[in-house]
Amino acid sequence: MKPVRIGLLGCGTVGTGVVKLLRGNAAMLERRLGAPIEIAAVADLILKPNPSLGLTAKLITKDGAAVVERPDIDIIVELFGGHEPARTFILKALASGKDVVTANKAMLAVHCEEIFRAAEKAGRTVGFEASVGGGIPIIRTLREALAGDRQRAVYGIVNGTCNYILTRMSEQGQEFAEVLAEAQRSGLAEANPALDIDGHDAAHKLCLLVALAFGVTIKPAQVHTEGISAITQHDIAYARELGFTIKLLAIAKEENGVIEARVHPTMIPRNHLLAGVGDAFNAIYIQGEALGSTMYYGKGAGQMPTATAVVADILDIARHRIAAGGGARSYPLGFPMAQIKRARVKPMDDVVCEYYLRFMAPDKPGVLGAIASVLGRNRISIASVIQQERNAEVTVPVVMRTHEARERDLKRALAQIRRFRIMKQSPVFIRIEERL
Repeated sequence: MKPVRIGLLGCGTVGTGVVKLLRGNAAMLERRLGAPIEIAAVADLILKPNPSLGLTAKLITKDGAAVVERPDIDIIVELFGGHEPARTFILKALASGKDVVTANKAMLAVHCEEIFRAAEKAGRTVGFEASVGGGIPIIRTLREALAGDRQRAVYGIVNGTCNYILTRMSEQGQEFAEVLAEAQRSGLAEANPALDIDGHDAAHKLCLLVALAFGVTIKPAQVHTEGISAITQHDIAYARELGFTIKLLAIAKEENGVIEARVHPTMIPRNHLLAGVGDAFNAIYIQGEALGSTMYYGKGAGQMPTATAVVADILDIARHRIAAGGGARSYPLGFPMAQIKRARVKPMDDVVCEYYLRFMAPDKPGVLGAIASVLGRNRISIASVIQQERNAEVTVPVVMRTHEARERDLKRALAQIRRFRIMKQSPVFIRIEERL
């Protein structure tokens, strides 16, 4: 049969993995598809010929626009990253009758409506399995395998760098800055790690999970986002004493058409499946109305896990092109775009959680009572208290776990407590999800 021809935009770490898989598994992929998959062109500004990968000078170009416009290319694989020129090239590819595969979660989180509407208008599709969870097939699972159920909640460990840091802090007793430096030396964390450790990477991925799970769109700016840099060994130790583990969770819930969307450090029960997800692994835990709870686990980043997801999308789209005589499905989110609405997002102040609270104050009579009095006046009920040290001359941690409370009430109470002269540091709070 006629080959399916690929135009690759970007051949860095993931792109090289894609080339390796397409070359190394060529015979197997042809058997699965019934036609060969050929790399027709590779656009990259610094790529040099590599005979061992079959990347000849003839295949390589610096002109991405020329690759997108070539009529002999069927599928554009965008691995440039960033918003531009990736967005422009994807739109041009769709308009010219090509299908697209991308791993670009940041760009899709902002521009998914525009891109998916363009795909539907052109009768093409966009494969983006690699954009969330690396090699975990969560996009396909939500769009297809779970499509017959109503999803109620999604909890994701979707940033491997943060999960690695929190795992090392928990298991080795190291502080955040020390583990981050180790992760940077090993290449697991970027030289500028802000996108990961501040939670923004996870927020981008949550935007896509919300669209797939609930059929509504949100922007990254609508996701309440906090990072992990303020977590200390005090918090790790007290979480353990309370029976919890701290994870950076991407959380989305739907109730009566309103979406809760937030990314932040979260205490979860130590015996929960998500608590056992360590190091740089990812996991997505989904609560369905009919199916109940399921979890999807695997490597969330890295050359070959991500390349595996990209090649799976290439194969899937190629199958549809062949079966439809050149056509392809055009519902990348599993819904016609006319059915996709903007989400009604619950304000963070209205979110209800249990909380872990840590106050640093002198161990003197009346301190605990003063804190409890402010919490009570703000409708926050205390479930338990830990105050182990007894030394009136030094500052000691006072740790509390609350019953469910509204975030607005908690913030008001903490603002009042922060003004106490006895407070040596700003109060710390971490949200608890015990019944996930």
